[in-house]
Amino acid sequence: MASLLLFFPHPTLPRLSRSFSSSYSSTGYFAGNSQLQSLKWGSSYPQRKRVYPKFAVNQVSVVDQAPSQPVDSSSERIASLKLKLLGVVSGLNRGLAASQDDLKRADEAARELEEAGGPVDLSADLDKLQGRWKLIYSSAFSSRTLGGSRPGPPVGRLLPITLGQVFQRIDVVSRDFDNIVELELGAPWPLPPIEVTATLAHKFELIGTAKIKIIFQKTTVKPTGNLSQLPPLEIPRIPDALRGSSNPGSGEFEVTYIDSDTRVTRGDRGELRVFVIS
Repeated sequence: MASLLLFFPHPTLPRLSRSFSSSYSSTGYFAGNSQLQSLKWGSSYPQRKRVYPKFAVNQVSVVDQAPSQPVDSSSERIASLKLKLLGVVSGLNRGLAASQDDLKRADEAARELEEAGGPVDLSADLDKLQGRWKLIYSSAFSSRTLGGSRPGPPVGRLLPITLGQVFQRIDVVSRDFDNIVELELGAPWPLPPIEVTATLAHKFELIGTAKIKIIFQKTTVKPTGNLSQLPPLEIPRIPDALRGSSNPGSGEFEVTYIDSDTRVTRGDRGELRVFVIS
């Protein structure tokens, strides 16, 4: 059984010690000058300093003391890399204003976070996807079209379309996966712009541990602003003129990083997207 050694430092006495069993009285024992002396607590000696036990474990002495704080823990590094990624993409208007250098910096910052976070396993915790996520960056928007690398209506070119906020609404119970896009459509002068919210409804399924497949269902367009009293209009499929032949209505992407408030994904055509919970 490991013995317990107590040290009582005193300015006028040499360092003295004695091993003793777990049964002991209020008498403290000292060994000095080859003689044993005992002193009752509360004697006339000056007030002693705090006693710190020293344990002998497997004949190796270990002083019982508070462990030192780690210089840089894993959680602190991840938090720092998250801030770095959000700082890189925050001024790029969701990717619409991104240059080639911006795309490279965003990709490098995302890869650092992905590496620090480690592999994603949604098969063990699918609830992490649950919620309404706000898109703050998409590398696909650097093409200046709503379709990204897939052909779509141009923004601010042939059609007077202004892109507003973009969200993903995910329900892990019903497996609903809705892309929600706020748009402002230009109208002939002197009519004001038309504000609408387009909801592209999908179903999703988990492939493996981190890959998501979405299957298109329908598009619903709901006027907002001054025309919010109008009913929504449902479109079974996006018109071919807008959707393009290369967009079959379904797609896949991999979740490369996720926590309670941030999600990073990479699409089947290499699109990098960054979301925050809203």
